[in-house]
Amino acid sequence: MKYIGAAVWLFAALPATTLAQEPDGAPVPDEVKALAGCWSGSGSVMGKPVAIGLDARSITGDALFVVDVDSHALADPEDRYAAHLIFGGKTVRPEDGDAKNISAFFADSFGGDFTGVGTGSVRPDGFEVAYAYPDASFVNRWRVAGDAVSWTITARTGAGPEEPFATYDLVRAACAGA
Repeated sequence: MKYIGAAVWLFAALPATTLAQEPDGAPVPDEVKALAGCWSGSGSVMGKPVAIGLDARSITGDALFVVDVDSHALADPEDRYAAHLIFGGKTVRPEDGDAKNISAFFADSFGGDFTGVGTGSVRPDGFEVAYAYPDASFVNRWRVAGDAVSWTITARTGAGPEEPFATYDLVRAACAGA
């Protein structure tokens, strides 16, 4: 027990800069960090109109980036949905060229059985990440243009074509508690 206490004091005494991202770690791409701030808008999920809000910020000493999502069906405000998306840079192997790779994790109000790990890359007008689930791959495409964000999600089962799943249009909004 005394060793655990000593370890806690040792970590508490470290300067904050030692908790920053490892020097060789891949930074979060700027295209992802462009989402920083709060956003509000509307969209549709499987044809159902929804209102949506995002709160996006750097976490873990800027080594990762999180987007917290809250939405509800317009026809029934009690029909709520929440998600927690985490993005990080992914080190590019030399054979991958200049690509800026993204690693990602998706967790939502459907619980632990529906979490997903994703990979993606930067595009000229934003970024995209695909999350593999047992029944389908969900491709999330993000576009940030000034004070507007569009986020589309398509689903692909097997070798079939992508099918629309959700689409959102958001504008910059004041953050709660700001």
